[in-house]
Amino acid sequence: MKGGKAFFKSRMKWVVLVGLVLSAFSLFVHFLLARFTEYGFSEYQSSITIFSWRPIFETSDLSRTSPLYRRLWGPVVQLESLHPDANPRGYYAGASARTNGYIFVRLQGGFHEIRSSICDVVAVSRFLNATLVVPEIQQTTSKKGISSQFKSFAYLYNEDQFMAALAKDVNIVRTLPKSLKSARRNKEIPVFRVPYSASPYYYLHNVLPVLIKHSVVELVVSDGGCLQAILPSHLEEYQRLRCRVAFHALRFRDDVQELATKILHTLRAHGRPFIAFDPGMTRDALAYNGCSELFQDVHSELIQHRRAWLRKRGIIKEKLSVNSAKQRLKGSCPLMPEEVGILLRAYGYTRDTIIYVSGGEVFGGQRILIPLHGMFENVVDRTSLSTVWELSRIYGREANLNENCQRAPPSAQVEMKLDAWKNSGPRPRPLPPPPARPKTYNIEGWWGWVAESDNEPESTIVELRTNAHKLLWEAIDYMVCVEADVFIPGFDRDGKGRPNFASLVMGHRLYQSAASKTYRPDRKEVVRLLEEIRSHVYHANHTWLTAIRRHLRSSLIGGLIEASNKSKSLSFLSHPVPECSCLRPESGETPANASSPSLHLQVPAALGVIHRCPAWMDGEKSSSSKEKENEEDIDENDPSSSGLFFQHTGGQDAGGEDVNLKDESQLEDQEEDGSD
Repeated sequence: MKGGKAFFKSRMKWVVLVGLVLSAFSLFVHFLLARFTEYGFSEYQSSITIFSWRPIFETSDLSRTSPLYRRLWGPVVQLESLHPDANPRGYYAGASARTNGYIFVRLQGGFHEIRSSICDVVAVSRFLNATLVVPEIQQTTSKKGISSQFKSFAYLYNEDQFMAALAKDVNIVRTLPKSLKSARRNKEIPVFRVPYSASPYYYLHNVLPVLIKHSVVELVVSDGGCLQAILPSHLEEYQRLRCRVAFHALRFRDDVQELATKILHTLRAHGRPFIAFDPGMTRDALAYNGCSELFQDVHSELIQHRRAWLRKRGIIKEKLSVNSAKQRLKGSCPLMPEEVGILLRAYGYTRDTIIYVSGGEVFGGQRILIPLHGMFENVVDRTSLSTVWELSRIYGREANLNENCQRAPPSAQVEMKLDAWKNSGPRPRPLPPPPARPKTYNIEGWWGWVAESDNEPESTIVELRTNAHKLLWEAIDYMVCVEADVFIPGFDRDGKGRPNFASLVMGHRLYQSAASKTYRPDRKEVVRLLEEIRSHVYHANHTWLTAIRRHLRSSLIGGLIEASNKSKSLSFLSHPVPECSCLRPESGETPANASSPSLHLQVPAALGVIHRCPAWMDGEKSSSSKEKENEEDIDENDPSSSGLFFQHTGGQDAGGEDVNLKDESQLEDQEEDGSD
């Protein structure tokens, strides 16, 4: 009996020992997978991850032929005759084999400024008959802590695609020749800090003579566009060159393209269209326009700090303190996400509509988006549609900055306090002074330095790396916004009063698919309408709903025409029409009846588009005129969505939906009738 117990105990010891060995081996294998096969492990993990976003649909999917679907998601009929055409028109010489020298460019700024600057420097290089060195993006240099596997330009864009797409336009090389490289390191080449929106005259009379003399010049572009937006008529081909750069040559890095495509597939996986919304609420934009009083906490003080900094730099000429309420009434402040949500619900978008929120930074944090989440159940962004592994994969292998972070030595005053405490009299004695807190803060969270200093601390290496990451985030958002079924901006100006990220998106959508729904609401009119029902905003009456719907409907065309007068003079890419568009009239319209153009040709004529599309485009199918007439039957007086338009409604039965669609087909758009 005793022998059996001993045998049993020894056997249990072996079992425990084997279990411990297997556990240690398992941990070792997991460590190897996480350390040395990061990419393969991330693919495996993403393949088994259950998506954090689980859409909730309360209403049945609309038929694509129903009047309500066409009103909410259908194309803008008046713009269907516009098509992209950035090819040269007439004689266009290829890139010259002999050039006047090399142009080396350093780009500074955010995503939209970098993108505009690249298009401009390509046009300048052809204008000066120079060889362009692939531009260097200062935000993505190795000094900013990014992965060493990417070069500066290649961190964001596909360098090979960029060079191949522009081979017939400009000579482009990856780097300077060795002799000029050493001269640049020794600061022996001339440098031009190019002013914003410089004229062709500036380059001909200031840059070209120096380029011919030294065979190389360096351009530093820090304010976005380095070439004026509107060029003389004889330089119109340079406008189309800008379009070829922005919409064809500038393709994002393959990893970024793949992740953005995956997010798009996830958004469309349920067969429903979606809205892309860009808040445009950056700290610089709020400070420039004096909108600090829209917030009631530390964010208001942060905006004032930035406004004071902009005044010191001469970017703002007005006084430091302004009345934010008046600025909002003038339409100078961004629309809050809650206000955009009210517009969309009033227009008829249901509670279960998918809304993708773009933007690398929404000033104020997720708290600002809470009302929008309350109105719509399916509000998502890139973080909810991708895993941490997928986002880290596009960053590349990066060093652990926390281990390499060196703390500053204690100041002389702190050392004196410590010495005084050590040499003080008998105990009990006061506690020693607390150690100094490291000057680190979260860009999108609490700014602790506001309570301690009037001066904003310098950016740490972690923040510089985050700024580089933001370029990749905005690249993903850019692709999603361009491909969205509907796009609406909260603001269209940056921290210098110029077109921002949303403006570039709207320009790209206008070029690529002009008929896609892109709302351009007049903020001044929207604020006026919202103030009318401020006390009962969630119980709006029928008249107010009709006014909102008319305004959003008119912003599809009226806002576009207004952008041609306001935005284009500041950024060509925000409105690349008519230079980069062509007109393809319907088959029933001939030059014989051109004296009485239809409504579908009046809008392109107002935009200045008169160039006919090439013959090969005429073979594309288009919807019949009968269908187009039916699309004019817009539901502005839909009784089913008046009154409590925020009421939480359950699923609708098929019969009720048929009745609503039947009613909608019998109603005509009053605004369209007025325009006739």
